[in-house]
Amino acid sequence: MKIATFNINGINRRLPNLMAWLADAAPDIVCLQELKAADRQFPATALADAGYHAVWKGEPGWNGVAILTRGSPPVLTRDSLPGAPDDRQARYIEAACNGVIIGCLYAPNGNPRPGPKFDYKLAWTQRLLEHAQELWSSDLPIVLAGDFNIVPEPRDIYETTSYKDNALVQPESRALFQHLLEQGWTDAIRRKFPDATVYTFWDYMRSRWQRDAGLRLDHLLLSRALARKLKNAGVDKLVRGEEGASDHAPVWITL
Repeated sequence: MKIATFNINGINRRLPNLMAWLADAAPDIVCLQELKAADRQFPATALADAGYHAVWKGEPGWNGVAILTRGSPPVLTRDSLPGAPDDRQARYIEAACNGVIIGCLYAPNGNPRPGPKFDYKLAWTQRLLEHAQELWSSDLPIVLAGDFNIVPEPRDIYETTSYKDNALVQPESRALFQHLLEQGWTDAIRRKFPDATVYTFWDYMRSRWQRDAGLRLDHLLLSRALARKLKNAGVDKLVRGEEGASDHAPVWITL
């Protein structure tokens, strides 16, 4: 089974890129983030024609998450994180997919900091931690996948001082990601590449793609049952260099 996560940065604008990657990579399950589309604008028909069922939670112009599957349709289990019923931002969706529970997330960026956006980032991620603990305690086969908007360690970002005040690299953000790992989740990319430099995001600004000035923001975290089954992992880096590409590359695992 091949499971991937891809921050598509506008699903309708980049639908040709997504379709080409799906045809080439043939993942069985895909988590998408930053749809930037209302529910009615989601291209379900085009994806069905490509062989993918979908569940999604859209938001006009911003955010948005979706889970795609080949074979059996995903069975939606929730479309928001618990703990804040008034939070309407489309950032989390969860479904049972081919015997695996998939939690697809698009965490808040948190900039500028300090300020309300950074406070929201920390509060939202704390809610993720609480839900993740419940999922972990179920002992089910689970993947938490998506754009966590956290650079876990200094080696997960190119050498620079331009991000020193950025919410993505702050000690508070990194501590929350570390707390997730302390629950027991396995960071699949780091498990397969313990010493390598791995990036998943290259900003459009300042020729960062051309300079390979990247960050690792997109993660797949595996429950105990699935960590034992991890066979391979990678980043489809070349997708980032295509015309009209998202600023993220797809990240994948095989089980």
